[in-house]
Amino acid sequence: MYEKINKIIEVVLLKNIKVFACNTAEEFTKEICDSLGIEMGKINFMKFKNDNNFVQILETVRQKDVYIVQTQKPPINERIMELLITIDAAKRASAKNINVILPYYPYSRSDKKDQPRVPITAKLIAQLLEAAGATRIITCDLHNPAIQAYFNINCDRLTGEYLLEDYFREKKLDNMVIVATDAGSSKKAYKYSRFFNCPIALVDKRREGNDDRAIASTIIGDVKDKNAIIFDDEIDTAGSIIETVKVLEKFGAKSIYAGCTHGILSGPAIERIKNSKINELVVTNTVPIPEEKRIDKIKVLSIAPLFAEAIKRINEERPLGELFVNKNQV
Repeated sequence: MYEKINKIIEVVLLKNIKVFACNTAEEFTKEICDSLGIEMGKINFMKFKNDNNFVQILETVRQKDVYIVQTQKPPINERIMELLITIDAAKRASAKNINVILPYYPYSRSDKKDQPRVPITAKLIAQLLEAAGATRIITCDLHNPAIQAYFNINCDRLTGEYLLEDYFREKKLDNMVIVATDAGSSKKAYKYSRFFNCPIALVDKRREGNDDRAIASTIIGDVKDKNAIIFDDEIDTAGSIIETVKVLEKFGAKSIYAGCTHGILSGPAIERIKNSKINELVVTNTVPIPEEKRIDKIKVLSIAPLFAEAIKRINEERPLGELFVNKNQV
């Protein structure tokens, strides 16, 4: 009886939620809605002949908790403008709360002033989202966790770490070693090594010539005849990871796997991965990966159910802390 009552309460609460997809986020949003057992919100996007964007929400959102999902499929600047206009449309339609879901936070690598006369674009994006009317941001594995502090509204940061851990746990690899691509990623590698109860190794990078390019030259730790796994938050052009793969191959690794939350895979990334000694690259779908990039070596895991659970917990006023604990410890 109590289960039936709880189910009725849950359905009533979810009726106050409206989840809308921006132009390139339909697939990801549908997965979220399927996990929640609700319909996607109806919305219309179009462009006028003068290249101006137009958005119209096609159902009432008055005093509703609105969730707007936007991915970072190129062109990125177009995606940002779509999102800002959609937030404004929801605000002017009297939405109670406007929650923005950004599986991959745009301009996250421009997070500090590390050169003269350069912007901090990640901070600018935060200011634009707030100015448009967003009341909460939900994102995943920020390049720099300090980006959360750029907001004066709630910013919840989920992680793909446990999804990757569970996937590789199921592979049941023996004699494993977790590999950090540089000193900066050693802390993350240590967390994975604790989960798998295995050692870590660190790639040593040196600067050669005047082009300021980092060359992976040697490795600290033992990788010989071991199953090596490289973990990172994102892979863009795959330059760093391929350098790491070459070093692992040089020092006798038995097999080489890689996992990351954000598979940007821009420029020469796919060709580099295809021609490398990587056995498998595992990514989540925080960034849409088109069919032409889904080569045999790439495995895509859906992280949408995690965002759905976050939405459900926010709606039920339950803590998100439990989402940061992997219950499937080795």
